[in-house]
Amino acid sequence: MLLIIVVAVLALLAGLAANRFLRPRLLSEDDDSGMAVKDLVGPLLTLTVLLLAFVLVTANGSYGKAEVASRGEARAVDQLVEAAEYAPGTQKGKIQADSICYARAVRAQEWPAMADGDGSSAPSVWSTDLRRVFREVEGKPVFGMLVAADNKRSEEREERLTQATASIPGTIFWFLLATLVITVMALGTCIPRRNNRGQLITLTVITALLTATLCIIRDVDRPFGGIIDIKPTAITDVERQADRDFLAHHAAADLPCDGQGNRTNA
Repeated sequence: MLLIIVVAVLALLAGLAANRFLRPRLLSEDDDSGMAVKDLVGPLLTLTVLLLAFVLVTANGSYGKAEVASRGEARAVDQLVEAAEYAPGTQKGKIQADSICYARAVRAQEWPAMADGDGSSAPSVWSTDLRRVFREVEGKPVFGMLVAADNKRSEEREERLTQATASIPGTIFWFLLATLVITVMALGTCIPRRNNRGQLITLTVITALLTATLCIIRDVDRPFGGIIDIKPTAITDVERQADRDFLAHHAAADLPCDGQGNRTNA
């Protein structure tokens, strides 16, 4: 985001410099004439609408899918904990404990990693443990409910990790940045050198709006990092509720993980 702002400022300065030094060589007409403020509004509206449309598509796509997947995964973990109530006592405790540890690993380790488009292997440790416990109740009525909930959890986690990566290819992003630079420099070259206060203000506003739009595109394209990010609220709520249910019948020391979802026993 800082790179976008720096490049936009440099483009604005280059446009003003071109207006000061290059324009006199290109034009022989009265130097008070040039592009009026109303002439700058057309490119502003056109480019702004296009970029805003791109932002809306991105927001409704990658960002929306990531948020839905995050909530869906949390609901699936909650279903695992609830379905465990129908399992025999030993398996019930194991499933609830593994579910808590899985939620902790997602919240504390995988969520920060997704800010850079990466994942973590920590949650997979506990999903593997869950499947081992499922084998112990195979053939019992609860087995189908547990497998269905775990499959849903796996699908939602995969979708969440997919949406954590940037959906806009780097080539397109650099093309947008280059378009911003060319537009600002061209407009800066065309404004008159004298009596141009209104044009300068308009050009500055155009540059600020286009820069902000491109920054929003960059930010929304990474749903788990930046300013407009998705918080692990849903999985944290499920973790808290599952932890409360587990501690109603077990001691905190019975959990096989620490607060970060790392295994603490064999």
